[in-house]
Amino acid sequence: MDEDESHEHVVPGSETEPGGEAVRGYDFRGEFDLGEMLEAYATTGFQATHLAEAVDIAKQMREEDAKIYLTLTSNIISSGLREVVAYLVREGFVDVIITTSGSLTEDVIKTEKPFKMGEWDADEAELREEGINRLGNIYVPSDRYVWLEEYLYDFFDDFFAEEKVRTPTEFSRELGKTLDDPDSVLKQAADNDVPVYCPALNDAEVGNFLYYYRKQHDTDIGIEIMADYDDLIENGMLADTTGLLVVGGGVPKHHAIMTNLFRGGADYAVYISTGMEGDGSLSGAPPNEAVSWGKIKEEETNYTQVQAEATLVFPLLVAGAFADT
Repeated sequence: MDEDESHEHVVPGSETEPGGEAVRGYDFRGEFDLGEMLEAYATTGFQATHLAEAVDIAKQMREEDAKIYLTLTSNIISSGLREVVAYLVREGFVDVIITTSGSLTEDVIKTEKPFKMGEWDADEAELREEGINRLGNIYVPSDRYVWLEEYLYDFFDDFFAEEKVRTPTEFSRELGKTLDDPDSVLKQAADNDVPVYCPALNDAEVGNFLYYYRKQHDTDIGIEIMADYDDLIENGMLADTTGLLVVGGGVPKHHAIMTNLFRGGADYAVYISTGMEGDGSLSGAPPNEAVSWGKIKEEETNYTQVQAEATLVFPLLVAGAFADT
């Protein structure tokens, strides 16, 4: 092999010029502008470009007056994103919330007792001895759950006084009516008539405390889930356009895409996830997999996924698509 042939392998050149925009990031010279920075994400590359797509798709949802579903897991409420979610509900930007039981209990706790910043690298046995529960670098003292149990027991007395079998949406709405904190997601949802669906309501302290409450008071009381499922399906079919903001995975994510299947799929979807696709899990499945099931409609620019941790990017999505009005 001669030198010219070797050089051609190393520097082969190209015959065509790609048609995409030039890669360029935000220019920090001059006065800073958050909106312009988020627009520059479109040509920044990697996940920044996906976030710019997410902002554009969320704006399309709003422009078409789509019925917007926000799905989230409980760690979102554990973190400071609780206030971001409450803002979206307070301002009328979301129409449906689907979440996990931990979101409800932690939202109630935070109305009276804050969670505290801690450390990732902690002595777990020592924390256990001190009665402190760790969520990443967030600490939750066990006395929060002692207080919650008393609060919920009083709530259960009223909640089941006239009807022994209730739904998760009724639970969320009536519980929200008892709260005073303006940063409470449940309070804002109750005040603004936004249903909060929680298909796995017993999978947290609500289930634990209901277990004891039923044993001590009335074994005929209970939670019925199919009425909520009917409502989600039927209200989705009545909507002209639907859009999904999916923060995390699990049951909330699948409940949203599955109930949209009945109407031929959601019109728009934005996923924020750290789940990996390679294990075949629902949490890691990207939007195009849902297209194969008919749970999301396939259009040229109607869905995207931001592969990033939610506390980093969800506030930016809200800033770009909702707060900048």
